Amino acid sequence: MSDVLKYEIMQQESSPLCAADISPDLRKQFAFLSGGRGQNGSPIIIFPEYPAFGELEEQEFHNVLTYLTSVPSVCSTGVGFILVIDRRQDRWASVKGTLLRIAGSFPGNLQLVLVLRPTALFQRTISDIFFKLNKDEFKMKVPVIMLSSVTELHSYIDRTQLTQELGGTQEYCHEKWISHRTAIEGFALMVKKTAQTLQSFGTELAETELPNDVEATSNLLTVHTDKKDKMKEDLRIALCQGSRLLESINEPLVKDPDYTMNQDELENLATVQRLLGQLDETETAFDDFWDKHQTKLEQCLQLRHFEQNFREVRAHLDMVYDRLSGFSEVGISPAHVEHILKELNNHEERACEVLDRALTLACDADQLIEASHYAVDSILPKCSELRAVCEEISSILKAKKAYLLKAMELHQCLEKATKWCDDGIYLLASQPVDKCQSQDGAESALQEIERFLETANQHKLTDLSGIWRDYESVLTQDFRVQVDKVFQKQLSMQEMFEKRRVSLKKLAAKQTRPVQPVAPRPEAIIKSPISSEAHKEKTIEGDVINGNCRKGEIHLQNDGSRHPSVSDEEENFAVLRRHVMNELLETERAYVEELLCVLEGYGAEMDNPAMANLIPNTLLHKKDILFGNMPEIYQFHKKTFLRELEAYTDYPELVGRCFLERMTDLQIYEKYCQNKPRSESLWRQCSDCVFFQECQKKLEHKLGLDSYLLKPVQRITKYQLLLKELLKYSKGCEGEDDLQEALSSILGILKAVNDSMHLIAITGYEGNLSDLGRLMMQGSFSVWTEHKKGHAKVKDLARFKPMQRHLFLHEKALLFCKKREENGEGYEKAPSYSFKHSLSMTAVGITENAKGDNKKFEIWCNSREEVFIVQAPTPEIKTAWVNEIRKVLTGQLKAYREARQQKSSDQISQLTPTSTSLTLSPFKTNPKTLKKGEEKKTEPTAADLSTAVLLKSTEKVKGFSKASLSVDASEENDGYSSAEDPMNSDPEDEGGKKLSPGRYVVVADHDKNGPQELTVKSGDSVQLVREGDDGRWFVCNLRTNKEGWVPAANLLTLIGESKSSQSLSSSEGSGSGNLSTSSSCSETYTSFSDIKA
Repeated sequence: MSDVLKYEIMQQESSPLCAADISPDLRKQFAFLSGGRGQNGSPIIIFPEYPAFGELEEQEFHNVLTYLTSVPSVCSTGVGFILVIDRRQDRWASVKGTLLRIAGSFPGNLQLVLVLRPTALFQRTISDIFFKLNKDEFKMKVPVIMLSSVTELHSYIDRTQLTQELGGTQEYCHEKWISHRTAIEGFALMVKKTAQTLQSFGTELAETELPNDVEATSNLLTVHTDKKDKMKEDLRIALCQGSRLLESINEPLVKDPDYTMNQDELENLATVQRLLGQLDETETAFDDFWDKHQTKLEQCLQLRHFEQNFREVRAHLDMVYDRLSGFSEVGISPAHVEHILKELNNHEERACEVLDRALTLACDADQLIEASHYAVDSILPKCSELRAVCEEISSILKAKKAYLLKAMELHQCLEKATKWCDDGIYLLASQPVDKCQSQDGAESALQEIERFLETANQHKLTDLSGIWRDYESVLTQDFRVQVDKVFQKQLSMQEMFEKRRVSLKKLAAKQTRPVQPVAPRPEAIIKSPISSEAHKEKTIEGDVINGNCRKGEIHLQNDGSRHPSVSDEEENFAVLRRHVMNELLETERAYVEELLCVLEGYGAEMDNPAMANLIPNTLLHKKDILFGNMPEIYQFHKKTFLRELEAYTDYPELVGRCFLERMTDLQIYEKYCQNKPRSESLWRQCSDCVFFQECQKKLEHKLGLDSYLLKPVQRITKYQLLLKELLKYSKGCEGEDDLQEALSSILGILKAVNDSMHLIAITGYEGNLSDLGRLMMQGSFSVWTEHKKGHAKVKDLARFKPMQRHLFLHEKALLFCKKREENGEGYEKAPSYSFKHSLSMTAVGITENAKGDNKKFEIWCNSREEVFIVQAPTPEIKTAWVNEIRKVLTGQLKAYREARQQKSSDQISQLTPTSTSLTLSPFKTNPKTLKKGEEKKTEPTAADLSTAVLLKSTEKVKGFSKASLSVDASEENDGYSSAEDPMNSDPEDEGGKKLSPGRYVVVADHDKNGPQELTVKSGDSVQLVREGDDGRWFVCNLRTNKEGWVPAANLLTLIGESKSSQSLSSSEGSGSGNLSTSSSCSETYTSFSDIKA
């Protein structure tokens, strides 16, 4: 905006009074500007007839005259005003008063005063006389002419300049004149205020400091743009108002083209046009100023965006550079180098994205410079820096890749040489010993060796100095040692081949004595005439070849041959162990890399402000739910477990120790798996969001995040498979026991993880599940219930279908839950369990093989007032559950018996043994009164487990009579207490215990499962006749004189576990009960709740 225009607008003259301010006074019309002009252009002010002129207040009179004299242009007022005073209908007194007021307070210059004197004869005469007499009294410096008529007036002023009241032709509307004056003055005031506002806004824009960040700059640009738009709107309103005013002034011309405007109308028209012109110039100047200011703000915003992007790109470039610095390894094998190379390629792909972004940013900077940006001095150095760093990183990437390819080349040579050595060892080990004893066999074996040695130049290392020279750039200290080992291994193998050749040549020449060649080992050359240091190296190398599994020393014969100490199978196992170990290490490295990729590519991006707008609300602040404790798992594997596993690279059979040492740390997977359902649910809510798609696109993953979130679950299950493989190939090795223990521990962790996943799905249990002790087993069963009410027994089994229940066996309680429908997908499909019932393990008893079904067993409490008949899916599952429940009850019994040991010993000491065998009954009821189908509660116990108590009927035992003990037991207890040895292991675990023919007493019931089998009851005497070919014994029941077959596995339970069988008698009188491990026998376990002191 030009300074001249600003000055003109701000200094524009305006009347101290406005028409709007004195509108009531103007409307009295005691004086007005008609718009007429005298002959010399003097403005004419007319004072029409106004009877109340004398009553006007001085202020009113002064304001109106002051305003009227200010309206005409300066050049017109400089000539002076012509006053026309119409007093034709008035008296001389009025004329005199008017002249005196005008003479005393007229604010402008006067040129001529014309007075139309009163027309009445008397008043006209008086006016002539008194005017002449009082002429000097008026004190006017201009002529005052008394006129008798309007005709005389026309001689002074042209009729066209006079209104019709004065005999003229001029049209005049006082209201219209006031309206125009008010509108013109209002418009002028608006133009002035608009100019002032624009000036203030321009000053504000010029003095505003440019912000230093993108957000503030963007906000400032928005605020200034909004203010500019408001200014433009005010200008538009002013222009519209001026245009309407101009149309109003021109209205008479529009209606009558022949209409001639008076001088005042012409001046009004000129004033409005001038104001409109000023507004146009103001708007043009403001637009020019705004364009410059807006350009500066937009350039500032571009600069702030560039600076912000520069900082982000520079940080990413630094990360790329630091990550590249970490690629300094040369690997330990081709697979390892290939893995590192793959990592480098993956990193290169991500680095290329950063480099492309950096170069794009540099190109954007070039465009800013070309556009004459005001901050070229700041942009240019950053642009140069970006290009320099990109070039440096690109060159480092090329160098690293060439470095790894060189290392890969050498590793491949070493691998080829190592494989050649292993193949040679296999060849020597696979040559049949018996065939080599003949001349033809020896010649054939010799030819095989010769053919194999012909391939040496294609595989083995030949020039060690050449390797040092050609691969100097990649040969680290460890790499040199590795090359030396392979080279020494070649030498050792060649010596073995040479010795075998010598032996075979002798055999091929003539057969002097039988020679028994065996699979050679590097240790075979221990006694060769070499230095002690070389001897030590070859001994170590031999250990590596054979997997460190030697059980004894190798002795050499005087002629250089040796006794076979390592079989072909051992050699094969050593190589297989190395293969499994390599797979363990490679998959571990890949697993660690995948975890890092997920945590950086997804987890870190959730905290990236640039990606915040892509994250849905359902995912905000839920990073811990989505990833669980994956960062903890990654840190453990990266910093600890992987490094420790690598320490066992050459000793795979000992890696079990590593697992055992870190078994506690591996339990972190339980926490991850427990969180997996919540993670899966959250993933399914947000899986389609743009954030995950963008992250997957950056990582170039073909699979979604959910596949990578499953990696920890897959990894913990992979360990047990690898350990099984290692254990299979490590029979007889030093670390076999550690591998077996590690496998058991890993399986225990998997079971704990699986059980915990079911536990967290239980709903409706009001207590604390952790108070129930360790979860031992869980599974789904069909369950029937029986309740004893008074003397009547209602059997639900006979009337209703079974209930489907999921049982959770804890150390202290057994929970019955109902499995709910599985909905959703993935982990959301996991079932939930509604709690229905619980039994305290201190009140539980069990009976095996209920209702003659080998898949059913009974769980009961409170003296069988409440019985649960449980059917397992398979007999094996039933047996496992019965055994586990037995262990719990036996543990409780042991604790109970320790508390009552002293009291029981005192009671038993009073008893006298009178019988060779005994069965204890916990009931006071006579056994004869027991109904068919009701199980007896008996307890096999032993005073001395090493001595069989249940012997042939004529044999005496160290124990007590059935009668005495039964009385004592029934008086002492009305329930069950277990034995010292409850025989709670499966028949398969009995080791070398075997059955033998003879007479025995049965301690538990057994129902036959087939037409040829025999039913026996507790207390029956049986004769074992002979053992069949199908694992069964032909047995004679001496009580019923019936004969039949009984499975041997069941007999071990039915008759005990001494010499061939055993029945245990109590030496403490603490109660009785039947204990068994067989799934096919009918067995009863009782609980402490039935014991009555």
